[in-house]
Amino acid sequence: MRKSDKIIAMYDKYVMKTYGRVPLCLETAKGTSAKDAEGNKYLDFFPGWAVSGTGHCHPAVSKAVCLQAKRLMHVSNNYYSELQALLAKAIIESSFPGKVFFANSGAEANEAAVKLARKYGHESGRYEIITMTKSFHGRTLAMISATGQDKVKAGFEPLLAGFTHVAFNDIDAVKNAVNEKTIGVMLEPIQCEGGINIPSVDYMKALRKLCDEKDLVLIFDEVQTGMGRSGKMFAGQIFGVIPDVMTLAKSLGGGLPIGACVAREKFQDVLTPGTHASTFGGSPIVASAALGVFEAIKREKLLLNTVKMGAYLKRKLEALSMKYHFIKEIRCVGLICGVELSIKGNDIYEECLRKGLLINCTQDTVLRIMPPMTVTKEEIDKAIAILDKVLAKF
Repeated sequence: MRKSDKIIAMYDKYVMKTYGRVPLCLETAKGTSAKDAEGNKYLDFFPGWAVSGTGHCHPAVSKAVCLQAKRLMHVSNNYYSELQALLAKAIIESSFPGKVFFANSGAEANEAAVKLARKYGHESGRYEIITMTKSFHGRTLAMISATGQDKVKAGFEPLLAGFTHVAFNDIDAVKNAVNEKTIGVMLEPIQCEGGINIPSVDYMKALRKLCDEKDLVLIFDEVQTGMGRSGKMFAGQIFGVIPDVMTLAKSLGGGLPIGACVAREKFQDVLTPGTHASTFGGSPIVASAALGVFEAIKREKLLLNTVKMGAYLKRKLEALSMKYHFIKEIRCVGLICGVELSIKGNDIYEECLRKGLLINCTQDTVLRIMPPMTVTKEEIDKAIAILDKVLAKF
């Protein structure tokens, strides 16, 4: 029996089946390269579900983790931790003046953002938050309530009250949804799970203006778009819009679990002692890893590489769209790319897997391609060659 089969058998016996897993057991990885339990090689263009933004096991991250693991791995948040302070400083200096709350995941960071908004509006009786259709904000009960996709809600009713969903990139829809109970607007600057949907600059600026006029908390969910993937450190910066609250996770930890809720100065002290907490949030070891991510991005000029390689990848994908009639549209911002098809994409995704290319299919018809910021032209050429051969079969 193959080692992979033994591992899968243990999963079948001991692990809850909450994921639609494919029969792949990865054991080692570096950059965009990964190997499974049998030694087969893969080119990973969706590393760690978009977690490994600096690539698998980036040296700066691995070194930081190993060194810190020998010193102190956990400390209570009743005490102070230099690494947590340094990480908060790095986030603020890269975004906007304010303060940071640390959690363990994107869903937790979004929960903190929603609690902050509700706390801010409590005395005035405002608690409702407007979110977008096709959005995705996490798997907790509150976050599936916030998410604008019915498929994640089924079986968990009754949902948490207080969320209204409107069409993405439609400012009139937001304006019409605002009422006397509205306290905030929450959205992803670029919808990734929703199919790589990119709003207009005018829409984003109009949202900022509306929130200012109505005293609403503007929340940007940057769990998947943050930390450089867009070509900016945070995707909101592309539109020239500063949110009131921003959430981070995924690429922030370089592979370790972390979440962050960042609030600008007006809202930075809304959550007070006893109103929110996280036992493991911002632990020394994950803070050290995240600081390694910041170091890698700065030292290796990964934002610049993201812009250059993103443009190159987009050109290559657009060339494929001219070749295959079932490619409807290419949508890219930096190294966040979506290939919308007029046919189902899962078979293409699975065939790419068999050919050694790891990508993702979302919304049934959108291939999601998000290589790490360290990607090279040679790696993009190799990925495109595999994708080209796969598409030729359909």
